[in-house]
Amino acid sequence: MPKLKIGTRGSPLALYQAHETRSRLMAAHGFAEEDIEIVVITTTGDRIRDRPLSEIGGKGLFTKEIEEALFAGDIHLAVHSMKDMPARLPDGLTMAALLPREDARDAFLSPVAKTIGDLPEGAVVGSSSVRRGAQLKRLRPDIEVIQFRGNVETRLKKLADGVAQATFLAAAGLNRLGLTDKITSLVPVDVMLPAVAQGCIGIETRADDEATREILAPVNHETSNIAVSCERAFLAALDGSCRTPLAGHAVFDNGTLRFRGHALTLDGRHCFETTREGSPADAERMGREAGEQVKAEGGSLIAF
Repeated sequence: MPKLKIGTRGSPLALYQAHETRSRLMAAHGFAEEDIEIVVITTTGDRIRDRPLSEIGGKGLFTKEIEEALFAGDIHLAVHSMKDMPARLPDGLTMAALLPREDARDAFLSPVAKTIGDLPEGAVVGSSSVRRGAQLKRLRPDIEVIQFRGNVETRLKKLADGVAQATFLAAAGLNRLGLTDKITSLVPVDVMLPAVAQGCIGIETRADDEATREILAPVNHETSNIAVSCERAFLAALDGSCRTPLAGHAVFDNGTLRFRGHALTLDGRHCFETTREGSPADAERMGREAGEQVKAEGGSLIAF
């Protein structure tokens, strides 16, 4: 076979995810390490770090150059954190596989408090996520939320330097990087509903690249794929972007798929929520109908 090329961003977490993908492909097919090359691609989102994503073009800024490399044939597959993927992929590209989902919860990190409720009055919390900011404002209107962009290591340093009294990161990323000890506490999903597809690693290919899709088939985790398809259908129905405080989480319960999703106003004062349960075969329909309901109820109050 020709050397398989994996495209990825260059952060430690992105590289971990690319190496994890390579390891699973090696185990599935008996490939040698030299058969699979990891190609680091710098994206616009990596280069611009001093402004909120919502001001410079959204989540697609972390995928544009990588997807261009896919179209050009410079790489065969791209590895992404699924929570960072826009609601709709470009025509001609497809999400060919998802690896098993890690912990979907948010991790609370603070040197001064054990939980959100323990934070002092008027505390400063750093977060680049409009979802976390809105959810936090709903829980604690007294708290000031400031922008906290950068990779995991950058945000941990900002916290250590006292820029903020607390921050949030995805538990999955910290676990994957061996930084579980940095977590002060895990936030229950009934306190802060996770981002759509949080904790999942997705593998993107060209839709017409049958050979690569066949290679990826054995590493696809079907349960994770079904749950995320429900969540992303919810996101797509709401035309979700990084300007919209949205959350959605689907889990299996004795063979039944249970979904909860909501959209908030930026200030956290309003929350439009819905739940669904049904057959895994109806995952996308459940997510889509949930999104349509929330969009109808939220109307102009939800920021798109």
